[in-house]
Amino acid sequence: MKPRFLFPLVAIASLVFGGLIAASAQDKAPAPEAAAAAEAPKEVHKSLMEHIKEGGLIMVPIALCSMATLYLIGDGLLRVTNRKRFLPEAHVSGVKNLFRTGDYVGAYKFCKNNPSPFCNVTRAALSMAGEGKHATEEAVGAEVSKENAQMQYFISYLSVIGVCTPMIGLLGTVFGMISAFATLGTSGIGDPGKLAGAIGEVLIATASGLLIAIPAFFGFYWLKNRSAKLVHDMQDTIGGVFKKMPYEHMAGAHLGDEELYAAMPNWVQQEPQNA
Repeated sequence: MKPRFLFPLVAIASLVFGGLIAASAQDKAPAPEAAAAAEAPKEVHKSLMEHIKEGGLIMVPIALCSMATLYLIGDGLLRVTNRKRFLPEAHVSGVKNLFRTGDYVGAYKFCKNNPSPFCNVTRAALSMAGEGKHATEEAVGAEVSKENAQMQYFISYLSVIGVCTPMIGLLGTVFGMISAFATLGTSGIGDPGKLAGAIGEVLIATASGLLIAIPAFFGFYWLKNRSAKLVHDMQDTIGGVFKKMPYEHMAGAHLGDEELYAAMPNWVQQEPQNA
């Protein structure tokens, strides 16, 4: 074989042999991505209960607030979404029929025997009808305020929970941060990853508090607006019932069966006897 053909053959053989050696080395050595993945810490997936335990003892009052929020929202929904309970159609129609016939004593007894927010307000108004329109309207306003207060008694606690739970969570976070930095001060920053993990754990309390406060505030304002609408509807209904009330013919009448304690002064009654 001529020397001029020997050099190209040697070059080709060298390239092929070098490629085989490089391929073998790549198979033995780990890929850069694999090496980086091997060196990187494995991601740890924690359950919800583990996260709650990491929050510490402060998670106990937060859990109690969460249960109270669920109860109060459920109770409020039962109170303000049932319009038939607040304004029963049978009660409204029964009172209207008795008003049409002028049987106000019967209307008072009907309201007393069928308690409901509508009948309670109507009964209070009828008991003051003999004192005039102004006194009747004041009685309606006072009784409506009473019924509204009873309806919103538990709803108002949602606002308290919405304000307090973030503070409780922040308190747990502050205590956890104090503990974490106290450990850092004694042992040094040997492992920053542990410090970051400790800080992440103490922030669970704040996150849990906010997680409870958001639905508590939403439920509070929604239920409050809903109850205000029911009160407005009841006031309109009662206003329509008493629209044509003949107060001039009922002056001095006492329709209720409650005992009246405010009698005439005893010296007024004794004057004719001494004359």
